[in-house]
Amino acid sequence: MERTIATVSPSAPWAMRAEDTRGRRFPELDHPYRSAYARDRDRIIHSRAFRRLEAKTQVFTTRYSDHFRNRLTHTLEVAQIARTVAGALGLNTELAEALALVHDIGHPPFGHAGERKLDELMREHGGQFNHNLHALRIVEHFEQRYLDFPGLNLTFEVREGIIKHSRDYSEREFPHLRDYLLDLRPPLEAQLIDGVDEIAYNTADMDDAHEAELLDLDRLCGEVPLFSDIFKKVSDAHPSG
Repeated sequence: MERTIATVSPSAPWAMRAEDTRGRRFPELDHPYRSAYARDRDRIIHSRAFRRLEAKTQVFTTRYSDHFRNRLTHTLEVAQIARTVAGALGLNTELAEALALVHDIGHPPFGHAGERKLDELMREHGGQFNHNLHALRIVEHFEQRYLDFPGLNLTFEVREGIIKHSRDYSEREFPHLRDYLLDLRPPLEAQLIDGVDEIAYNTADMDDAHEAELLDLDRLCGEVPLFSDIFKKVSDAHPSG
């Protein structure tokens, strides 16, 4: 009897389906009850690089509060939003979740300031540093958890989404990435990651800034009409809050 994989199928015709994957660099047998993207998600969660996100700054350090986001909690919030949005759009929620969980795995400490400094230092030696390309390096080479292949052996779509979810690359400047269809956009599940990332960090950074007592709510209301409208509705509903 043929065994079927128990998974939630995406409903939209524009969704990426696991059975249509371009596969892995090192072929593997299908799992009996997890899709290819569910396996990718699980491999990312159990990786050493994923755990290291806990010690990496998002914006605020834990020096003044235990409640500020770090790169790991930010990643979990992005994954939650990505799964919700993907589900609402009929996309592949497992692929979206895997991409959200891996999207910041290549970030160095000290946030984007750390990335800029590393890039500056690398350029003195003819190189460069890009956290998306470093993430690809991590999942393909640095993570060593399996005897049959190097790296995590993720599907093509997850590896493609790692590098292409927030920017484009030219083959002339990045010839080593030519296998990743640089003239095409990645699946919609990868394209939505940049947007849900912004939703997560814009709201969380504001929340953390309020926690740090750095936010002037009157000034914010005066400069951001959307926030002002929402703040007024909440204030009117809870005048003693």
